[in-house]
Amino acid sequence: MKQTYRFLFHVFLWLAVWLMAWLLLNENSIFLDKNAPSFLMQIVVIAVLIYITAPTLLFKKKYLLFGVVSVALIILCSFLISESMGLPERGIPPPMRGEHRGGPPMGPPQILIQFLILSIAYVLATFVETFLFAQKKEEETIRNKNENLQMELKFLKSQINPHFLFNSLNNIYALSVIDSNKTQESIGTLSDMLRYVLYECEQPTVPIKKEIAYISNYLNLFRLKSSKPFPIKTDFQVSNSGAMIAPMIFIPYVENALKHGNIDHVADGYLEIKVHSDDKKINFYVANSVSERPAQKDAVGGIGLENVKKRLEILYPNKHELSIVQTPESYTVNLSISLNGAN
Repeated sequence: MKQTYRFLFHVFLWLAVWLMAWLLLNENSIFLDKNAPSFLMQIVVIAVLIYITAPTLLFKKKYLLFGVVSVALIILCSFLISESMGLPERGIPPPMRGEHRGGPPMGPPQILIQFLILSIAYVLATFVETFLFAQKKEEETIRNKNENLQMELKFLKSQINPHFLFNSLNNIYALSVIDSNKTQESIGTLSDMLRYVLYECEQPTVPIKKEIAYISNYLNLFRLKSSKPFPIKTDFQVSNSGAMIAPMIFIPYVENALKHGNIDHVADGYLEIKVHSDDKKINFYVANSVSERPAQKDAVGGIGLENVKKRLEILYPNKHELSIVQTPESYTVNLSISLNGAN
């Protein structure tokens, strides 16, 4: 709500209050003569608050100065009202202090009454301004947080995707040396993978079957490196075809298992991958042997696993469980993602 709209809101609010009091008291013009200065000064102090003291002092956390200026403003306006209402009629001197001319007991001083009236209007306006300001800041915080999350996710994806591309090209290069007849098949497989990365992964979530298909293509591309079979076992069971998952969540663990398991160089090496999905959860499991021979690392380094952890924290807060167990002989990853709520 803009400043002018807020100001008009307070004007009409107090106008309605004074009109209601006028109708209830039924004092006609006498009421207007007595209370019109109070209403006008209410408008003045509210305008000063909305346009000056709140944005320049209150919202900038200058609380002491805001309090001093506010009290001084209310006292000044109360004094001006009481003076305008307390002017004696011509030829009739004002009563001396302590003098009482009879009639009902004298009420509280006029300046005190006006101070209370203006204070009520000022405090109410301050409360409304503070509430709206806090609401606006909260909306800005949420919007900035969402923008930062989206930027971070895009950054993480931009790191992951080129890494897979480099690994896939390395595999095709190795295949072209071993068996050029299978190069065309591997290029077709890579084409499907790139289509998934470039088009499907732009969506916040993808069907779990497409993520599994990407894993299968990756494994098929790896198998084309050699004519001998690799000790790779897969178990993909998806009972809920509508289950959705953030793209590129599982593949870094598969890629890491292939790299560090060295199953193409170790006789007793193994790689086991499971993806089970139902209406409530998606369970991902990968286990691989660990070779005594150090794995050959890419020049770009391993950038996938840490990014996956960050993405899981952003996308599935309190909705995932990640367990990694590493021994001298094996490396196991268990990831469970809840589709309905917190684990």
